[in-house]
Amino acid sequence: MRVSTLRRGIAFVSVLATGPALAQTGADFFAGKTINYIVATAAGGGYDTYGRLVAEYMQKYLPGSTFVVRNMPGAGHLVGANAIYASRNDGLTIGTFNTGLLYNQLMDYAGVKFDLTKMSWIGKAASDPRVFIVTPQSKITSWKDFMGLKEPANFATAGAGAAAYVETMMLTRALKLPIKIQTGYNGTEDMQAMRRGEIHGTIATRSSYEGFVANGYGRFIAQIGGKDTDLPQVMTLTQDADAKRLLALVQSQGDISRLTAGPPDMPADRLAALRAAYRNSMEDKEAQLKAEKLGRPLEPAYGDDVLAQIKAALAQPPETIALLKETMSAPK
Repeated sequence: MRVSTLRRGIAFVSVLATGPALAQTGADFFAGKTINYIVATAAGGGYDTYGRLVAEYMQKYLPGSTFVVRNMPGAGHLVGANAIYASRNDGLTIGTFNTGLLYNQLMDYAGVKFDLTKMSWIGKAASDPRVFIVTPQSKITSWKDFMGLKEPANFATAGAGAAAYVETMMLTRALKLPIKIQTGYNGTEDMQAMRRGEIHGTIATRSSYEGFVANGYGRFIAQIGGKDTDLPQVMTLTQDADAKRLLALVQSQGDISRLTAGPPDMPADRLAALRAAYRNSMEDKEAQLKAEKLGRPLEPAYGDDVLAQIKAALAQPPETIALLKETMSAPK
């Protein structure tokens, strides 16, 4: 009798010891946990909008979890991206940042504390072509008007390192654009500055400015990449071979937009659970309708497919990397 009781006691203790461990795998791990979703820019604007949409619906598909969005702006998304990369790899910190960091890694930029090929890739929400936007007050109605300016136009960008900054800088030099770059405009600050008349235009993602243009505050004059046919493609407006190579690089970045990733070496079962929640979020009819109402198109890709796109974007020939470095290091 004592032996039987002892055996039952041992079996009960064994269940207690192994039960929670078994329950803490995959999606079950996140029940009762807080997941920090870092947005590497200020509140407002496209990255914040997509980030909050992703966090809202990933929480829905990870029952019992709580997603907290944390805006972490600075240094053109470098602060937020470095924080994601350096966080514990327990699956409780993920986030979003812009594709301009691909340029920084290609150029071995000193502020880069990450390797994008080693991150735990969860998904990307969209493909977003770049557009040139100008204010109606600028009197510019076409690319020809723009290129014919006698004095440079003030164009807004975020801080050095952001995709907008890198792309505006290198396109201005490669295409000899009549642009004077004004930095430090984060979130929707560039839109506000354009409405005040202190900024004449910007180069940005099309989805971020669709509503702005529809309301009559701006005008699209040209586009890089994408399937839209209502604007001239900048690629067709130049014959310069070096400029075309840089335009192709910019276009590749537009194909990988609104990323979500975590730090390297995340446990496989937790990463799989996050990827599944992300896929379910992107395929959720309510989320798709909300994105449509926000003017934020969803064109998702998932997991290793996004990693493959990241690796392809970073696999640039030496001449393109040299051209990128030369363009970015040229005197202003």
